[in-house]
Amino acid sequence: MNSYTILLYLHSWLRYFVLGAGVLAVYYAYTGTSARRPFGKADNAIGASFVGFMLLQLIVGLGLYFGLSPYGWKAVKVAGALKDHTVRFFGLQHVLLMVIAIVVAQVGRSLSKKRPDDLRKHRTALRYYGIALLLVLAMIPWGLWNPYRPLFRF
Repeated sequence: MNSYTILLYLHSWLRYFVLGAGVLAVYYAYTGTSARRPFGKADNAIGASFVGFMLLQLIVGLGLYFGLSPYGWKAVKVAGALKDHTVRFFGLQHVLLMVIAIVVAQVGRSLSKKRPDDLRKHRTALRYYGIALLLVLAMIPWGLWNPYRPLFRF
């Protein structure tokens, strides 16, 4: 197994940790808002987990993008490459929107901790984590983008 395959498998499986933490972060923020529950350590921890898994995913993804992937930086630099759907998706759209999702989640976490009361903390987290999670869901290469890509790599 070469390093490209290892990073690709790792990137593929890490998405489920990102999704799980994202769903939990949105759920905690929603229930905190609706129940007017105090913003506690668990709320902060799940937000930190969401952002942390996203950052870990980014590091692995950048290793693929700038080093090993045939659809990464090297492919984007070729003249006319962005006319190819796969190169355009992985070389531009996927990377750009996932980085935006990470920024949105991190900004939301930072802002939610600074809000003066618990309800505002939960509402801020809900807004930002929800947007970040939607971006992630839209840009994961499910069968929607490419029916030949597996959901689980073995």
